[in-house]
Amino acid sequence: MTQAPRLDRRRLIATGFALGGVLMARPIPAVLAAGRIPTPPQSLGPFYPRDLPLDHDNDLVRVAGAAEPAKGQITHVFGRIIDEEGRAIPGARVEIWQCNAFGRYHHPRDTRDVPLDPGFQGYGEMVSAADGGYRFRTIRPVPYPGRTPHIHFAITAPGERRLVTQMYVADEPLNQRDALLNSVRDPAARAALIVPLSPAPQVEKGALGGTFDIVLARDGRFG
Repeated sequence: MTQAPRLDRRRLIATGFALGGVLMARPIPAVLAAGRIPTPPQSLGPFYPRDLPLDHDNDLVRVAGAAEPAKGQITHVFGRIIDEEGRAIPGARVEIWQCNAFGRYHHPRDTRDVPLDPGFQGYGEMVSAADGGYRFRTIRPVPYPGRTPHIHFAITAPGERRLVTQMYVADEPLNQRDALLNSVRDPAARAALIVPLSPAPQVEKGALGGTFDIVLARDGRFG
């Protein structure tokens, strides 16, 4: 059987960054620019990495030294870190972590009898750009017992408190029953955590893409 050619990781990330502007090249929604909805906090959860993996860049689909890429549908998540007035926040550390395509985390406390995926990084980080932008190449999140699909985020901006939150997927039936998502009582704030994922062939063939803008409250009321 002829193997498909292996994609050059750095080139693919760079291409995704360039083409990711297609998803991000739109005005920041007025409700965000007006500063009415800071991104609400969510639980850190029990599976934040105890020790960061050696490979913890913003491409979670390829692990250095792994023979195969991650299982699951490749998904590009783009967004901006902004304040309540819509101003970019550069230099913020943006972290994400999530379970693999089988619903298991790379964490010693997750001992469920489901497969590990050595090709999935599980955690990634980057620093927001001058325009506040960030980008991750990961997989579409999947459910696991008691939770709807989600991706954990932590944002540490210079001089600000760390915000921990979660990104959810639009139109997931389990969203209606997820206790943590529905603990956000304000419908507009809750909606700000839910992101539509759509085919993004302009970024990568067969991949999904979605935009998650994160608004940091300057006065610390969500800190």
